Amino acid sequence: MFSKEFLELFMQLIKSWQVLVVTVGLVIYVYLVSYVARSYHRPRVKKVKKTKAKKAEPVQEAGPEETEASGNSNDELGLEEA
Repeated sequence: MFSKEFLELFMQLIKSWQVLVVTVGLVIYVYLVSYVARSYHRPRVKKVKKTKAKKAEPVQEAGPEETEASGNSNDELGLEEA
């Protein structure tokens, strides 16, 4: 499928010093980055326990006093019902 000339040219390309230097440089770079990634640890932060705050008083449902007041709101605003 490939001619002999192409294979010889490809072998010369692989064996050239520029390709070898770049390949070795990439291998060293990847090794260095993986070494730093393995050795890096985030600083430990002490966990502070939060004191429990007092619970808020429960909200009371609308009693009879409030329902009467809401019925008078139309009178207070001067609105007429249709």
